[in-house]
Amino acid sequence: MNNSPNQKVLDQLVGKVVGDVASAMGVFMAYLGDQAGVYHAMDKAGPSTVEELSSKTGLNPKYLHEWLGANAAAGYVTYDSTDKRFSLSNEQALVFAREGQPACMQGFFQAIVSQYESHPKAVNTFKSGKGRPWSQQSKCCFCATDRFFRPGYAANLIENWIPALDGVGPKLKSGAKIADIGCGHGSSSILLAQAYPKSKIYGFDFHEPSINEARQKAKAAGVKNVRFGVARAQDFPGKDFDLACIFDALHDMGDPVGAARHIREALNSKGTFMLVEPLAGDSMSDNLHPIGQIYYSFSTTVCTPASLAQEVGLGLGAQAGQKRLTEVLNQAGFTQVRRAAETPTNMVLEVRL
Repeated sequence: MNNSPNQKVLDQLVGKVVGDVASAMGVFMAYLGDQAGVYHAMDKAGPSTVEELSSKTGLNPKYLHEWLGANAAAGYVTYDSTDKRFSLSNEQALVFAREGQPACMQGFFQAIVSQYESHPKAVNTFKSGKGRPWSQQSKCCFCATDRFFRPGYAANLIENWIPALDGVGPKLKSGAKIADIGCGHGSSSILLAQAYPKSKIYGFDFHEPSINEARQKAKAAGVKNVRFGVARAQDFPGKDFDLACIFDALHDMGDPVGAARHIREALNSKGTFMLVEPLAGDSMSDNLHPIGQIYYSFSTTVCTPASLAQEVGLGLGAQAGQKRLTEVLNQAGFTQVRRAAETPTNMVLEVRL
């Protein structure tokens, strides 16, 4: 038996791994620059030397020199070798510096750093086969999750997703009752409250610190038609809802069938359940691409452990796909499921009785 490697294949794989390692360090450098305010300073200042950026940020020029070199090599900042100035193009600024823009990736970077921050727990959980509650993730993970998803919701929820649901938009404009289940820090609930002031929005999450944060965000936003409460998806309070929503959270739940069943019981006879989940095909082979890799990775350390830590522990995973999700919804008693909209990262399912 010949165990000699194919040198060409080996070289290609090693080259890919080197690129992945460079990207991993790039994410960390991007996080450093965000936390230290360097990207923001560069966006405001325009082309600057190391010394000029040091003066504006108060950072050690020796650190800045190395950090800027790493960022320039990664293509995250632009370096002009003629005058030795560093700058951000408009596109670079959108990705690294401009908070709230759909293209801003800083929440993504923060989410990845949060997993390295708590890596001993992740290793122990993976080896044990047991669950790991959402509450045992690092605080950085909660903030990063909201920070990452919020721009996508802001760009799509009101403009695209609600209009894609049959007859829902007019109901919300005239005044409806909405349940946002697994609302986290409340960004989706607040967006709904701002867009539909005649409607009443009730945000629920089983993680009390997140609900406390949601209340503070709603207060800061000045919205009066949203209320937040600590509750599980299987038994949140209230009846006769016109719309129920779950944003990127059903697959994290231990008992998604029970959650969907309770939602069915809480909706009125003409109510709609809007389920937003990570975009995925129905088989693993459909998902073997960079976005799929990212979702499978986060599912390994966040989503599946959270599900396994709860009762039932179904462990759907972040790449369940529409077919598997439909099976869950059918088991809960829903009979109509259609894909109403999608983005490069999410699918939006319209679910009815």
